[in-house]
Amino acid sequence: MPNTNQHLLNSDHWTLSDLNALFHSDTKVGLDQSAKDLVQKCREYLDAKIEREENPIYGINTGFGSLCNVAIEGRDLKRLQLNLVRSHACGSGEVIDPDYVRLMLLLKARGLSYGHSGVQVSTIEQLLYFYNERILPEVFEQGSLGASGDLAPLAHLSLALMGEGKVYYKGAYRDAASVLEECQRDKVELQSKEGIALLNGTQFMLSLGIKASFELRRLSYFADLIGAISLDAFDGRPEPFDDLIHAVRSHKGQRETAANFRNLLAGSEMIERKKVHVQDPYSFRCIPQVHGASKDSLAYAESVFEKELNSVTDNPTIFPDEDKVISGGNFHGQPLAIVLDQLAIASAEWANISERRTYLLISGQRELPAFLVAKPGLNSGLMIAQYTAASVVSQNKQLCSPASVDSIVSSNGQEDHVSMGANAATKLQKVVDNLRTVLAIELLTASQALYFRKEKSSPKLQAFVEEFRGKVPFIDDDRILHEDMMAANDFLKNYKLDAKELY
Repeated sequence: MPNTNQHLLNSDHWTLSDLNALFHSDTKVGLDQSAKDLVQKCREYLDAKIEREENPIYGINTGFGSLCNVAIEGRDLKRLQLNLVRSHACGSGEVIDPDYVRLMLLLKARGLSYGHSGVQVSTIEQLLYFYNERILPEVFEQGSLGASGDLAPLAHLSLALMGEGKVYYKGAYRDAASVLEECQRDKVELQSKEGIALLNGTQFMLSLGIKASFELRRLSYFADLIGAISLDAFDGRPEPFDDLIHAVRSHKGQRETAANFRNLLAGSEMIERKKVHVQDPYSFRCIPQVHGASKDSLAYAESVFEKELNSVTDNPTIFPDEDKVISGGNFHGQPLAIVLDQLAIASAEWANISERRTYLLISGQRELPAFLVAKPGLNSGLMIAQYTAASVVSQNKQLCSPASVDSIVSSNGQEDHVSMGANAATKLQKVVDNLRTVLAIELLTASQALYFRKEKSSPKLQAFVEEFRGKVPFIDDDRILHEDMMAANDFLKNYKLDAKELY
């Protein structure tokens, strides 16, 4: 019987939705026969090319970077690739989450499966074996300049395929050699070109960017939902969400956000009651414009990520049918670096406006008690929770200084413009985590404020608040709010959403 719980890599286009579903499933991934044929054809072409070619071919029978003019003799070509991987394993800083590494394995296998990289079929199968069995190499967050690709992170990824370095397996970091022995799996024997094929590429920054986009889909949903709870709790007006005003401006994210709010607030007694105030502050009145702009930025970033995950990004690139081996720059991370910076800014703006809504809810306006406690003075209530949100938002602003405008010359001037996309990707992760924290504080605040209203919110919002109350009860008297904030953060992190609500 064929294994129905298996996905085979071929040349079919992947969407981020496809990747999200695959990555978060137990589906095993293998190589389709069509992909094996392309990879084998490219490998055989390259072997024949090396035999007959008198001119140097970069990275195959030459040194690397500024050593590109140093010729390497045929007997040393395998050793050249092994030396490359070892010498480039220069990662530093924190060890990244093994979940990111698992996605890196899949993305690297995907990029090599097109048959333009000159690798062995067995090398791709090793990447997929590690992915399927969750043998996850130890990779560090620092070391990539984002041009020549993610050299240091991918070197650490590649070491493990050869039985060197460490891997995270069954809950602990262990020597890769011992894990391969335990799994009765042979190590990879690199052939010519394979080391540079593994190390060149954007899979580190792409993995972090895609994982951020997966989470931002969720946080975008929560930003609207929590914002709607805050709007009702603050006795906000419904007119800013009327489709008429968004139709005459018609930015996609803006219009969709307004529609979301109309849907979320349908049946709310609070939104329908007579309003005393004529207008709301911008953090309520301009939610469609602000949330919508961040959604549009996310959509653009996703379009770039989707192109990249369906691309070949190592160097040199091999075209057997055209009899060409082209040394170019597909490993350069600039397309990703710019959108990673943009995505950090978009994430920070979701957080900025969320913190402002939190501030208004605790400010003692519109018949709400100061700091949302029945006995302010004796109790400080949510006063300092807003301080925390303000601190986190301020840190986001510092993290949003763009990495992609920086460049440092490397490799004796041969690599004289780099993207710094990896730095953009690692700081984006912090901004995304910070956004969840700020939204968790707003949820804590909005659900507390809603308690002081006689009228009910909509059935959808009331049900969500009641579910949240099961994890974080109403605050009668002061207690350790850190625990409530962590519980709110975990609630958002673990809340189950249907794929139809995200894509």
